[in-house]
Amino acid sequence: MAVDLRSYLGHVELPNPVLTASGCGGTGRELAQFFDVTRIGAFVTRSITMVPRAGRPTPRMAETPSGMLSAVGLQGPGVEVFAERELPWLAQRGARTIVSIGGGSVAEYTALARRLAGAPGITAVEVNLSCPNVEDRGRVFARDGSAAAEVVASVRAATNYDVPVIAKLAPDVADVVSLARLCVDGGADALSMINTPLGMSVDVDTMRPSLAAGTGGLSGPAIRPLAVRCVWQVHAALPGVPIVGMGGVMTGRDALELVLAGACAVAVGTALFHDPFACQRILRELEELLQARGFDRLADAVGLAHRPAGAGPRNRIDLEESSL
Repeated sequence: MAVDLRSYLGHVELPNPVLTASGCGGTGRELAQFFDVTRIGAFVTRSITMVPRAGRPTPRMAETPSGMLSAVGLQGPGVEVFAERELPWLAQRGARTIVSIGGGSVAEYTALARRLAGAPGITAVEVNLSCPNVEDRGRVFARDGSAAAEVVASVRAATNYDVPVIAKLAPDVADVVSLARLCVDGGADALSMINTPLGMSVDVDTMRPSLAAGTGGLSGPAIRPLAVRCVWQVHAALPGVPIVGMGGVMTGRDALELVLAGACAVAVGTALFHDPFACQRILRELEELLQARGFDRLADAVGLAHRPAGAGPRNRIDLEESSL
């Protein structure tokens, strides 16, 4: 018997819990060469900015033990080209599209949300909070709870009421639970975690930093325990808030670990660079693992690791009551 793999981000139903991670699936056209993008829960775009950006100088990527460092710098053609070319292509194919947005000020995030409001084919908006705030000496929004909450509130106010707003959180903060709570209070319907923590490597042959930018975001299996910890802590504090877990998801077992910790969906990123079929494979593996453990529904596994041994899974009513 097939497992019911449906997941929910706010009121929006996804047919299954596997998404792409922002920036790892190109525009969708790249992955469409390998599989039907409508077969996954949702396609998450790269972070869209108001104006075209060339990104950071090369080299932008470097391999590390069990992971990868990257410093691309939100390269892209800007929101106008995205809205006129990329979004319609995804909409025509019926893809559920989560649009990631990034800005340097609250006003820029607001302008992006307003530009995208009403655009066809948008399933949700993901707010990339790991961007420097130009009005606060470049301090990253995700490391300032009040600034992050202000961004989320501005995007929520400018976004259509029926489009969920997802706040994407970084792990290298003093208190990820407090940050999550402030974002939810600001209007976030769901949370994505984790964005890449900051890392660095030095090439011992050239005796220079491996990345032109010096530091970059660390992704891959090396950060999965960090992702599991963040998802666990936030789900424990905010059990009624949907969480998209990400960070080193390479197999169905990795996905199930995040689900048991409290994620209702998972995003696949680094794995796609060497296996473009990773999303479909991980989805298949996840379903097989759930079947082998006697689950009829994905929802019954979400956050189950928090429950006492022998206790039944939480249902939707339990989650709603615990969030009051």
